[in-house]
Amino acid sequence: MSISVIGSGAFGTALAISLAHQCPVTMWARSKEHARVIQNDRKNTARLPGVTLPDQLTVTSDMEQAAAQDTLLLAVPMQQLRRVLTEHTAWLTPRTLVACCKGIELGTGVGPVAVMAEVVAQTRTALLTGPSFAHDIARGLPTALTLACADSDLGRNLQQELTTANLRLYRTRDVIGAELGGALKNVVAIACGAVIGAGLGDSARAALMTRGYAEMQRMALALGAQRETLAGLSGFGDLTLTCTSEQSRNYRLGLSLGRGERFDPSVTVEGAATAHAVYVKADDLGLDLPITRAVVGMLDGELTLTDAMAELLARPLKEE
Repeated sequence: MSISVIGSGAFGTALAISLAHQCPVTMWARSKEHARVIQNDRKNTARLPGVTLPDQLTVTSDMEQAAAQDTLLLAVPMQQLRRVLTEHTAWLTPRTLVACCKGIELGTGVGPVAVMAEVVAQTRTALLTGPSFAHDIARGLPTALTLACADSDLGRNLQQELTTANLRLYRTRDVIGAELGGALKNVVAIACGAVIGAGLGDSARAALMTRGYAEMQRMALALGAQRETLAGLSGFGDLTLTCTSEQSRNYRLGLSLGRGERFDPSVTVEGAATAHAVYVKADDLGLDLPITRAVVGMLDGELTLTDAMAELLARPLKEE
């Protein structure tokens, strides 16, 4: 068994740490200097402070070295995935590629597995997603994730390979459902953060989570997902975690919107791009996603939180 993690952000580092407790792991960082510092210091202070890297974890900026392993976990932001794959296609073919990012690509409206299949020919693909924070995984705290893979045999092999002492993986063949659950919940998390940031209370957040979950199902089912997938870890589970903790960058962005504060633009927030991509996709499909529409309006500065809440509360009364 040989594994590489492509990407040295917080989540990629956490996965590499967990896996390196049971087998040698290579982690790729884009910056040569960043890779050198992490390798020498045995810490990724910039992205995941306070956690020491295991001895079996090697850090490099050499993609040829990283891609020499059999299974590659792609832990790069969704909107950067295509560029990373395109730049390094020669080294990534043929390999088993497991996307570890959540979101929908702007411009194409597709998820990470579709991007991998399009850019890298003759490769085997899967998706690792679900309710998880990097610091929890890195500290060895128990975490359950969804491994989505259309190929049943490959899915079983990856499930065995990537399960660790603190990472329990559940398998599904519903790749679309797992992709959309992980992407759409980030949009709802921004809305929930805005509600709490504005002091509108936990009852309002519960209402948004519930109606947001209905939007997630509406969109996912229209695109061919299975309802039970959205009720699992990659949907409802991830929604619950992301909408209730300040460890979530999407939730923190929402808090800033609700408080009228500036949010650090250098922080990657997948839900912001996903909200815009989903809004366009929903319009093409003729779907009504009022919470998504409100989030896009707030992100673009076209709606205040007061306006957004007024629009949502003024919608026609109906059965649940």
